[in-house]
Amino acid sequence: MTEQRDWREEGVRVVRGDALDPNTPQTAGMSRAAAITRATAGAEKLWAGTVTIEPDAKTGAHHHGSLESVIYVVRGRARMRWGERLEFVAEAGPGDFIYVPPFVPHQEINADPEAPLACVLVRSGQEPVVVNLDIDPVEAPEAVRWVDDIHK
Repeated sequence: MTEQRDWREEGVRVVRGDALDPNTPQTAGMSRAAAITRATAGAEKLWAGTVTIEPDAKTGAHHHGSLESVIYVVRGRARMRWGERLEFVAEAGPGDFIYVPPFVPHQEINADPEAPLACVLVRSGQEPVVVNLDIDPVEAPEAVRWVDDIHK
């Protein structure tokens, strides 16, 4: 017979927007706040939170080690640069998802000079890995419009 679980204590968790934890590793130009972590919700394999980038601001180049990241754009216009010299660029708007594979050097940019960029961020692990990089970026990155094999 299987052990009865205490779903009241081990079930669904709600983390209120006013209870997010800003005590997370930061990257210059960006403000992260943790929502779903081991401490706040008992999560074991995911980390989720919010990120805000002020108008016309950009982060420093960084990566998140072996973690995969998904960014959902809530409000604003995100411009992503990536590569060894940030030589590639793409943009995303409200309702768009961005996937960042492990170890990819990248930079988030608020493409709107007048409004904050607000996103939800989910990572594949609990470790707060942020490796800030000293990169000499190319001046004119190549625009990439990636479309998956199903939706070409």
